Amino acid sequence: MEMFNPCHPGELIRGEMGDWLTVTALAKHLGVTRAHLSMILNGRASVSPAMSLKLDQAFRKSDGFWLRVQHGYDLAQTRKMKRPKIRPLSRLSDAA
Repeated sequence: MEMFNPCHPGELIRGEMGDWLTVTALAKHLGVTRAHLSMILNGRASVSPAMSLKLDQAFRKSDGFWLRVQHGYDLAQTRKMKRPKIRPLSRLSDAA
């Protein structure tokens, strides 16, 4: 089965910025440091709920849009990790 591999939200934010908006200008507009925004844009930091709401307003997206993108990315990354097999529960008494 082919796995969905979404990009980090920072990549999409860069696309929204286009050639007309600098990192410095966007950081100032959002009220965050340039360093923090740069970490998000370069995939080294996650979009928090607070940052998501700021980005939602700045780019006229629905509330939680950027948080959902982050969640999709995080879930895809976790699926790639080696994890122990967990058998499904059949009855609550079996779990004890």
